[in-house]
Amino acid sequence: MAQGQSAVTAAGAPTYADLADLSDAADLVVHAKIRKAITVPAERAASVAPNHARIYVEAETVALIAGNAPLGESLRYLVDVPLDARGKVPKLKKAEVVLFGRTVRGKPGELQLVGPQAQLPWTPALEARLRPILGELAAADAPPAVTGVRDALSVPGTLAGESETQVFLSTRSGDPVSLTVVRRPSMAPVWGVSFSEIVDQAARPPARDTLAWYRLACFLPAALPSQANLASAPADRARATADYAFVMRELGSCPRSFAAAPVASR
Repeated sequence: MAQGQSAVTAAGAPTYADLADLSDAADLVVHAKIRKAITVPAERAASVAPNHARIYVEAETVALIAGNAPLGESLRYLVDVPLDARGKVPKLKKAEVVLFGRTVRGKPGELQLVGPQAQLPWTPALEARLRPILGELAAADAPPAVTGVRDALSVPGTLAGESETQVFLSTRSGDPVSLTVVRRPSMAPVWGVSFSEIVDQAARPPARDTLAWYRLACFLPAALPSQANLASAPADRARATADYAFVMRELGSCPRSFAAAPVASR
């Protein structure tokens, strides 16, 4: 049996980033109903965290929310759940859950959860929050996973107070992503992101709680790495650093209630 670890209930409600982390890491997102839950003996679950128990679960598939891997009517998986206030395993039978997992090669019906909190209580509200995320991830033009800053360059314009800063990002897939910050005299700076080879001054910032926002806010370094700053003049270097900081402030924080799930290479 492939091992997955998760809590049935979370310490806090999942944020957009939590759901995006889990969805991006999973090959399958499943609405399931638990039919049988058996506690694994402690001697066979040495890696379980304190105050948790490992459970062998048999469940029925209610619906495949996302994914195209073969999936039968019945599922089997392992899950680690927190003990209740009395130190007991919570009742799981008949619970409806959302599972974020991967199929196990050569073992039909077995599911490996992608990480902690990869089993969440199913509610219509949770599924409604998930569907836009899953739809964006499945789109042909989905923003690629950002892994860092490749290089940045800021150049002054012809007028005093005019400048343009371009920041080129590295991605897991190698697809291009760039940020542009434009300053003009007596105007507030404007910025945007481009997910193509074309660096577009007309690009706009992504809306919060979208996949494009998540790719930037949740994975870019807090400050522009010095080695990525290609400008040689001190004023240009300082402006590139300030413009990057401006973008990060505009993006805002990336709150998570869970530890980030390990994302599979795509």
